[in-house]
Amino acid sequence: MPDKSLDALLADLPDAVVHGDPTRLITNLSQDSRQIRPGGCFVAIPGFSVDGHDYIAAALDNGASMLVVQSDRHAVWDAYQSDRRATIVELSATRSALPALAAAFHDHPSRHLTVIGVTGTDGKSTTCYLIHAMLGAAGHRVGLISGVEFHIGGRWLRNETGETSPEADLVQSLLAQMVAAGDTHVVIEATSHALALNRVDQCNFHTAVFTGLSSDHLDFHQTQEAYLEAKLNLFRALDAHPRSAIPLPTVVVRAEDRYREHVTAVHDQRTVLATATNEDADVSVQPLSRDATGTNLRVCTPSGALSARLPLPGDFNLGNAALAAAAAWAHGARPAALQQALNELRPVPGRMEPINAGQPFSVIVDAAATGPALELALSVVKPHVAGKLILVFGVAGERDPARRTGMGRAAAALADFSLVTSENPRSEDPSTIVRDIADAMRERGAGDRLVEEPDRRQAIEIAFERAQPGDLVLIAGKGAEPTMIYADRTDPWDDREIARELLAAHSR
Repeated sequence: MPDKSLDALLADLPDAVVHGDPTRLITNLSQDSRQIRPGGCFVAIPGFSVDGHDYIAAALDNGASMLVVQSDRHAVWDAYQSDRRATIVELSATRSALPALAAAFHDHPSRHLTVIGVTGTDGKSTTCYLIHAMLGAAGHRVGLISGVEFHIGGRWLRNETGETSPEADLVQSLLAQMVAAGDTHVVIEATSHALALNRVDQCNFHTAVFTGLSSDHLDFHQTQEAYLEAKLNLFRALDAHPRSAIPLPTVVVRAEDRYREHVTAVHDQRTVLATATNEDADVSVQPLSRDATGTNLRVCTPSGALSARLPLPGDFNLGNAALAAAAAWAHGARPAALQQALNELRPVPGRMEPINAGQPFSVIVDAAATGPALELALSVVKPHVAGKLILVFGVAGERDPARRTGMGRAAAALADFSLVTSENPRSEDPSTIVRDIADAMRERGAGDRLVEEPDRRQAIEIAFERAQPGDLVLIAGKGAEPTMIYADRTDPWDDREIARELLAAHSR
């Protein structure tokens, strides 16, 4: 990436006040002081537990030649004005400015891509993978930014950030890499946190897909109304950037979604309705037959119909497939491409993913991390379990406490036995979280059908020791996440790899 002048970076930030040499050239840009290299621009962002202004010295030691700081943190950065190593740029809000700075540094990459955003409480990752596959089958070169993986120029890369939607500096860097690699389209998983915290600003969205909304993240958003408003930012963004007339900015939503009117009201151009029920819609998915591993289905579009195999179980995945087919159809994918994508779908990592190491019982890893999502996952697998359904799950720390009750109640209602354990406790005491979940299960009469084990590896091992032929062990909550997050550290972790290791030891 060629060096950028200060003027180029600040073109869309007219309120910026420059202290120091305005002629510096910038070689790299990040809000993480550890990523700064000589000649870099460090954007100091006040966070919820860490303030980037406290890392100015570290950024300078790494070679920063430009510091972007916030006016109300003047007491912190004023001492560095006499430091001639860096020019200081003062802004009223550095977080909202980061996307503009990063987009400018990377030459506004999303302007060279057709961008599809997917938001909702559950189903985002699966819907993203389905859209990615369908557009790819239609002949497009498609990138992906999801909580599990990135896809850039045909290469799959693990998302190691711990964030479903990364910070804006990384998002813009990934988009720039896609443009350089020849990608023409990109699918972005957009969480409510990302939409509220400006992480996907400057992404020039062409299409926004809504997977639905249930109660979650109220620790952050406080109210369901604020949670919905954050999601709606994606649909407002459809009209925020200049674009050509084709493709038309498009909303994709289920015909039967109770928030459909809210979603369509903020955007007055094109809406494509999808359904997996009997509702009338532009694109519909109709199940023909179901089993434990997927559904044979028929997809009807305005361009024709097709029959295919969706290798993902559960009616909720029919809804995801309907949304994906509608979004892909809106971007030119026709029945043959949709059929090919479904029949040849690459497994979605950590989404109802079977783990088979030759054991006499079944093991599935899934990312269900809310009460409704866990209830769906358990409901999907339960009819196909000959023996007992054994569940390993926890709830992340620093998240809406209602998750503990919701997931506990789902486990009490549908699992035959549960191992209640840790799942990214962050700054909270893992034992307290586990106890809260277990208490919710005891209130529903499941006290004799659970074990509290905060050590997640030990909990999975106990589940395997209890499992008999014909049983199914569902390991829920983390899916393909690559880390376990504690207060003072982040450790490598992957439920799928841990399961394989323990199964190998179990078979010896």
